Amino acid sequence: MPHKHELPPLPYAYDALEPHIDEQTMRLHHDKHHLGYVNGLNKAEDELAKARDEGNFGLIKHWEREAAFHGSGHFLHSIFWPNMAPAGNGGGQPSGDLANQISQDFGSFDKFKAQFTAAANAVEGSGWALLVWEPEGRHLSVLTAEKHQNLTQWSVVPLLVIDVWEHAYYLKYQNQRAAYVEAFWNVVNWSDVAERYTAARG
Repeated sequence: MPHKHELPPLPYAYDALEPHIDEQTMRLHHDKHHLGYVNGLNKAEDELAKARDEGNFGLIKHWEREAAFHGSGHFLHSIFWPNMAPAGNGGGQPSGDLANQISQDFGSFDKFKAQFTAAANAVEGSGWALLVWEPEGRHLSVLTAEKHQNLTQWSVVPLLVIDVWEHAYYLKYQNQRAAYVEAFWNVVNWSDVAERYTAARG
């Protein structure tokens, strides 16, 4: 049977991102929504294993879609939580090699921030904005994803992600996604992003 995926613990307390992201949202988002993606991925992988054992692939399209949706949801959330840090540890700007790469690829940090913010605000419906390392061209890019898995590119490595599904912000910000995206910059954990960048570059 496939390896069982598990919900990773939050790397900080539920209220650690206050006032930018509220405790109630973090509890629901992590304990309910992310867990739902973990369970959905495990279910899909179990059903695909069952299909292989029985040689019955009548529902292959359904379970492959489920694996893509829930798997992408699980993996992106597993990046999202450590991408953030409590006030005092989060926010500001990156330094070192990551800062240099951002300036090289976007013109400046402010230009990158403007593009990332605009991309996050422009996602249609539910989805994500992502800063990624593109290994083929060896440069950073900003991408968006609808749901968790649509509009993405093969081979890229996500470094910084923001969840713009309504469940990520609606309790505190209602329909004001732009206010939530602006608040997100106060909790970005640039140390985590930099570690991902170093690992992705190889």
